[in-house]
Amino acid sequence: MSKSGARILVVDDEIEILRALQRSLAAHGFEVFTASNGEDALESINHYRPDLMLLDLGLPGISGLEVTKRVRKQSNLPIIVLSVKDAERDKVQALDLGADDYVPKPFGIDEVLARIRVALRHTAQVQAGTEPIFTTGPLKVDFAQRLVQVNGQEVKLTPTEYDLPL
Repeated sequence: MSKSGARILVVDDEIEILRALQRSLAAHGFEVFTASNGEDALESINHYRPDLMLLDLGLPGISGLEVTKRVRKQSNLPIIVLSVKDAERDKVQALDLGADDYVPKPFGIDEVLARIRVALRHTAQVQAGTEPIFTTGPLKVDFAQRLVQVNGQEVKLTPTEYDLPL
C-alpha cells in the first residue's frame, strides 16, 4: 500500500483539528474520512475500510480508549492516538489497549505525516509477509483488509460474519 491514495479516518471532536488534518492529509495524497465521535468512528471503519485511523481519546459518547479496544478486537487497523493527555499512564493505557502510536497535542503536521508513513509501511510489510489472501473459485478473502469478494464484487460483512470460519 503506497502513501498515495491510502485511506485515513480522522476522529476528533474538535472541528478545527478535524478540518486542519483533513486539508493537510488530502494535500499529501491521502483519501480522508472524518468522524467527530466514537460511534461514528466505528461505523466509518466498517463503511470506508480505512488503512489507518488518527484517533483523539477525549470523544463524546464512546471514548477513544473504548474505540481502540473495539477496533483491536476485530482488526489490525493501525491506530495513531492524537491526544492532549500527555501523562505516561495515559500513553501506556492507550498503547496497551491496542494503539500503535501516541502523539501528544499540540503536534506538528510533519511529525504526524512521518508517523503515518511508518505505520503504513509496517502494515504493508505485515500484509506482504504474513496475511494471506485466500482464493477458491469465485471467492476471494483478503485477511489483512478483512475484505471478501465474490466474482470481483465486494461482499459487505459484519465483523461477526467475517469472523465465522470459512
